[in-house]
Amino acid sequence: LARRARYVVRFQGGNNAGHTLVVNGEKTVLHLIPSGVLQPDVKNIITQGVVVDPFVLVQELEGLEAHGALPEAGEGLIISPRVSLILPYHRAIDKARESRLAGGKIGTTGRGIGPAYEDVAGRRAIHLGDILERSKLEARLDRVFDERNATLTWLGQPAIDREEMVQSLLAVGERLAPYVREAEAIVREAVARGEDVLFEGAQGALLDVQHGTYPFVTSSSTNAGAVATGVGIAPSAIQGVVGIVKAYTTRVGAGPFPSELEGPVADHLRAVGHEFGSTTGRPRRCGWLDLPALRFAHGLNGFTSLALTKLDVLTGLEEIKLCVGYRIDGEVVSLPPSVAELDDVEPVYEVFPGWSEDIKGVQSLEELPESARRYVETIESLMGVPVAVLGTGPARREVIERGALWP
Repeated sequence: LARRARYVVRFQGGNNAGHTLVVNGEKTVLHLIPSGVLQPDVKNIITQGVVVDPFVLVQELEGLEAHGALPEAGEGLIISPRVSLILPYHRAIDKARESRLAGGKIGTTGRGIGPAYEDVAGRRAIHLGDILERSKLEARLDRVFDERNATLTWLGQPAIDREEMVQSLLAVGERLAPYVREAEAIVREAVARGEDVLFEGAQGALLDVQHGTYPFVTSSSTNAGAVATGVGIAPSAIQGVVGIVKAYTTRVGAGPFPSELEGPVADHLRAVGHEFGSTTGRPRRCGWLDLPALRFAHGLNGFTSLALTKLDVLTGLEEIKLCVGYRIDGEVVSLPPSVAELDDVEPVYEVFPGWSEDIKGVQSLEELPESARRYVETIESLMGVPVAVLGTGPARREVIERGALWP
């Protein structure tokens, strides 16, 4: 999608999600830098809705530099001075809290995302612009540092050394300073000029802190509405919403999962689909595609099209199931009930024969096996949303483009 855009803009989340790019057989995993960074002439922008671990960001830049793909400062990559930072005490608190939950773990990545967003809401966040000048950083830390260290002590963890942290932040601030520009204004001006701007989210729709499977959620708003608040543009500026969904369903960490599988089919999906978290390395839970959940996501986002990925991973299965509804107390429903009831629903499946033909890199729907075509067409019909992009492999060109992404 990035090759269609002039700008690729991150609007929420942090380095708790990884986006894997495969270009010319080479894999690049990004956690903070937008996915357009490997496209020529694309401006990649990180706006104030994102929480940024500055040390991870520098590591990503170093990795791109090693591959000869370092973005030009202030052009190829632009970072808002108002992004809130994930600091060492955020990571330490996150890990300590999760370890204390024992059997009630949420499944956090331990990257400090939640505690960082807490500081945003509590009006005590440290911004990227604050670490470009020692006096400003010290003044900001005076409002939060002792409290965070007290929390760590209460959690039984060692306190953070303030001067050591200040020195490391000033050093990383100096490294990132060339990339700092008024990102939000640049995006608003691009939208006003009618340029192609692609807004890139992180995490799934049902991990939204308000609308997801609470408390098994992330700490930010992951849905399309967060573009307006995270970037600071008018909601009316959003012309289309592409729902990106795998041909099956995965989940990392705890939480309800009605169509979850165990056994050989789950093992197949995990192995062939390389379903291990690009951030944590944890094996993902795998199951059949869940249309009630996807319908709910559509209600939140108003998808103008779907990008259905990883259809090739289903190759080799004897049969393929599609969860079309949930049975609750003998009644079949088409949308999810409350989170508390999700563990008790019985998935209702439509079953398709599998296929054995290699479909990786197929370029048209007509070239697919009949069962694969019927699977895609059924999803379109039951969702009422066109599948405009169909992924048949991990590489850039291993896709079937079937129509407009938005009106």
